[in-house]
Amino acid sequence: MVRVLNFFCVALMGLSILALYHVSEKTRVAHMELNQTVRQIAQEHAHIGVLETEWQHVASPERIQQLAQSRLGMADTASVQLSSFDQIPRRGADPAPLNNTPMHNASAQIPVTTAPDSGRAGL
Repeated sequence: MVRVLNFFCVALMGLSILALYHVSEKTRVAHMELNQTVRQIAQEHAHIGVLETEWQHVASPERIQQLAQSRLGMADTASVQLSSFDQIPRRGADPAPLNNTPMHNASAQIPVTTAPDSGRAGL
């Protein structure tokens, strides 16, 4: 009886050692995956920093103005033309200056077409 009890205790101890080893290996693998993920996150943060720096260079107002003037031939005259207070309509002078323009009064008429009868009368 004592030998059987000793055998079961040794077998239980062996099984618990194997279970602890299995949990230890799973923990080690998860820790390695976590470290790899942390490194990837750090690399992505570095890439984001580089992209933000490039975006600041590309979207700088000076660069956009230079490209607009040199490549597209756009000048900054529109803002100068609209900057005069004399060109802004007064409140009581002309209540609706755009009411008589052709674009405001334009309307489109679409001709009505009838679909051919498919012979399903009464459905």
